Amino acid sequence: MRVIRSCSDSKTLRHAGFSWTLFVLIMQWHSYSLAQVIHEQASSFAQTSAGRTAYDQHCASCHGASLEGLALAPSLAGERFAVQWAGKSVDVLLSHMRRMPLQPVAEPGSLTEETYINILAYVLQHNGIVLDSGYDTIPIDAASLVNFVIPTIQEKLTAATGSLSATTGTSDLLNDLPAVTDEMLNNPSPDDWLIWRRTYDSKGFSPLRQINRHNVANLKLAWRAPLRAGDNMPSPLIHQGVMFFHTYPDTVLAMDAANGRVLWRHQYNPKSRSSKKMGIALHGDKVLVPTSDLHLLALNAKTGEVIWDHAIATESPMSERYQLRSAPLVAGNKVIQGIMSFRVPKGSFIVAVDIATGVEAWRFNTVARPGEPGGNTWNDLPLEQRNGGSVWVTGSYDAELNLVYFGAAPTYDTGPLLVPVDKQGVNNDALYTNATVALNPETGELVWHYQHLANDQWDLDWAFERQIVNLPVDGVMRKVVLTVGKMAILDALDAATGEYLFSIDLGLQNVVSFIDPETGIKTINPDTVPSLTETRLICPSAVGARSWPPTSYNPRTYMLYLPLTEGCMAGGPEGFKGLLTSGVGLSMRPHPDSSDGNMGRLQAVDLANRQLAWSYRQPTPLVSASLATGGGLVFLGDLDPSLKAFDQTSGKLLWRAALSDIPGSGLVTYSVNGKQYLAVVVGQPNNVARDWSRIYRDFSQSRGIEIKDSPKGGAAILVFALDDLDRG
Repeated sequence: MRVIRSCSDSKTLRHAGFSWTLFVLIMQWHSYSLAQVIHEQASSFAQTSAGRTAYDQHCASCHGASLEGLALAPSLAGERFAVQWAGKSVDVLLSHMRRMPLQPVAEPGSLTEETYINILAYVLQHNGIVLDSGYDTIPIDAASLVNFVIPTIQEKLTAATGSLSATTGTSDLLNDLPAVTDEMLNNPSPDDWLIWRRTYDSKGFSPLRQINRHNVANLKLAWRAPLRAGDNMPSPLIHQGVMFFHTYPDTVLAMDAANGRVLWRHQYNPKSRSSKKMGIALHGDKVLVPTSDLHLLALNAKTGEVIWDHAIATESPMSERYQLRSAPLVAGNKVIQGIMSFRVPKGSFIVAVDIATGVEAWRFNTVARPGEPGGNTWNDLPLEQRNGGSVWVTGSYDAELNLVYFGAAPTYDTGPLLVPVDKQGVNNDALYTNATVALNPETGELVWHYQHLANDQWDLDWAFERQIVNLPVDGVMRKVVLTVGKMAILDALDAATGEYLFSIDLGLQNVVSFIDPETGIKTINPDTVPSLTETRLICPSAVGARSWPPTSYNPRTYMLYLPLTEGCMAGGPEGFKGLLTSGVGLSMRPHPDSSDGNMGRLQAVDLANRQLAWSYRQPTPLVSASLATGGGLVFLGDLDPSLKAFDQTSGKLLWRAALSDIPGSGLVTYSVNGKQYLAVVVGQPNNVARDWSRIYRDFSQSRGIEIKDSPKGGAAILVFALDDLDRG
């Protein structure tokens, strides 16, 4: 067995064309010592030069131009490299390199063996490591590399190269990071974004106004960090200059929010395939994280180390049909998590765990059970034949009322509910599907509920965010819970009692023919009831006129901004029958309103006067969250792919930035050291982005419109800001 060693002779390094490296590695192996290492030459300049070129082309986008590590991949230099690879043979490192680069940069293993060897030579040289025993270059006969062992660390960074803090500029951020208090969450700093939709009331509004309607045209990319592509729909959180961020697959990052430098990375390895996530939560010294195999983690916010790990128990053995998609909600001393399920007996639930210990405190079943309130609304089905009620969007919290608000989705098992049974006291409303439930966060007790659409036979969810706003209602200010379902009908309820207040139909649906002004009960258009013999046009489609992309609300103007997409479906004997069990087939159809070729719509709603304000229509569907700001702007991403800024008052398009991939994520804005930033994740699309991308292409082709392939620059987080001069 041979060793490789550190090269500390600066004259030799300069002669070989190398620069002084970050730290000194001391050879350790049996009786070897520096005096016994007689070979003084590293790999040839030509080999490492070629390796540097290949690294820049194939590796730097993930590992950083200086091997420092970015969001996607760890550092290949300095202490991080030594900790991971010391004591291992060079062949092991090379084998790992052959698994790179990751898609979408290129296929793993797609480079030539000579290229991998050259990159290896460059990485070793960068770390001051040279081969012993007479090799002028690393041999392409890689089998011989098993004989070379990377030495262990004897010394950390030297004074000549500076401390870790000086090298990364990041450790002070974490060392000085204060705990996230209840007061911060209830009254967040304008500079921060601490909750999935920034505030407990889910408004998606930031008071920051440095970027405004007068200077937004000068907004430019400030930094970019590459990510791994995969199913996801994340919203970063920012706390005093540190960005906490869930990325695919099951990875949490802490980053310097001013430049994207990674502070720590936590990689969780689930027992199931990684699934999409909307985000994480912060409280105290903890980062609260949902995993793909139904665990809730509490990570140390300063180090990324696990504080506790709670496995959520389920009643069904079909654990692969459960998912945690939403960000956790912290309310008091509880972490509350919604559960999504797909045709699992007994349905979904909401669970709360103690934030200090991770021990389960309570759970609320979103499928009402026989003998319990609402248990008679499932067409007399036994519990094992009831399913649905998925909770896949983060809830809202009102500390004053001590209530949390969640929305439950419908069931896909619609067949047993289609025709009501003739039994006294039994109906087929299917509580608590398509309902708002208001729970006591300390006990899980149901305080009130309101069902927006009973017995949903079309998969037209009312599962989205619940916004808590103060509104004038009939001349009196009321605290109101707002929610908009897939049909683009808005319902307003009293936040304390669940009393129905009013609805606004945005005009994109034909399923509901009448809404009772006193109760909000919706009358169903008989021409849209599922039929196995007749094809019927149903608007919107099951993808929804609105879906996951959240709305935003400006509390100063009572204006709501909804990302909408126009589309319908044909229901009848033909079409896709894998979604609903009524036997009806579904196939996508254009909306009559989109005959002009426009499918995407940003709709402003004046809630004070309960009327539609302006709308902006465009060909491509809208697929990101909307974001309203104190600068008089609404930001939104679409399938162009692009990010756009609109004037909140007029709807005028003020700025557009072409993106390298689809922006299917939350949009957030924050400020660090007096500079406002705007962040979006691309290349990790949600279901809506993927579905509308396919539908938009099909509809366009049917009209003879050529759709160019969207650029695929790879998944990344993109952060925009103004230049110093533009900020005034």
